[in-house]
Amino acid sequence: MISKEHLFDKYKIDPARLPKHIAIIMDGNGRWAKRRNLPRILGHTAGITSVRASIKAASLLGIEYLTLYTFSTENWMRPGEEVRALMKMFVDLLQSETEELYKNNVRIKAIGRLDKLSKKLQNMLQQSINYTCKNTGLVFILAMNYGGRQEIVDAVKKIIRKKRKPHSINVKTFQNFLYDSEIPYPDLIIRTSGEIRLSNFLIWEAAYSEFWITKTLWPDFRKRHLLKAIAHYQKRIRKFGGVKNA
Repeated sequence: MISKEHLFDKYKIDPARLPKHIAIIMDGNGRWAKRRNLPRILGHTAGITSVRASIKAASLLGIEYLTLYTFSTENWMRPGEEVRALMKMFVDLLQSETEELYKNNVRIKAIGRLDKLSKKLQNMLQQSINYTCKNTGLVFILAMNYGGRQEIVDAVKKIIRKKRKPHSINVKTFQNFLYDSEIPYPDLIIRTSGEIRLSNFLIWEAAYSEFWITKTLWPDFRKRHLLKAIAHYQKRIRKFGGVKNA
């Protein structure tokens, strides 16, 4: 097994400046399948290998948080057969992968309108979250039935229910009403397949994220792509609206 020190050296990555939180928009499963004259669901199935590779690589490198855009609130508009197959795939994956993630000290979390998922998937997801909750390594976040606009609307509803006074709400306090206030904002957002848009992903959280776009379709995404993204991220000068000190 190649050491992380070797990888840092090969890709010219400074281990002291790793992004704390990487989020990925996994795009291109359908196109990957279409190019091979395969059903779309086989593209999603092929993408599972990329999920495993990304989790393994992030854990090896010492990334603290990894969020994958698994299923959006808009994905319900896809053909019913595809949605049903995806839901079954999610349940099967949680059943088959949770033990391995637990052994590798990965903690599972989820964000989104989870109560709209099937009871079977909700239960399986909660079991996986509970089973890994004491792990101290990579925090692996599934964005499921997730939408950035919906998260902001849901946060506003929470504020109204709490009867918070307008003067008590600011940018910092608003974060406390997001789906999981313990998750830091993403430093780096990766999108596969070459598309250049957020697609309703982490709209609030991505205000100062750095972006890396690759034409690689998600089923072909591997550790080397993650390393290239991190190397590119480290070339950015992050000023957060201010002026970088000389």
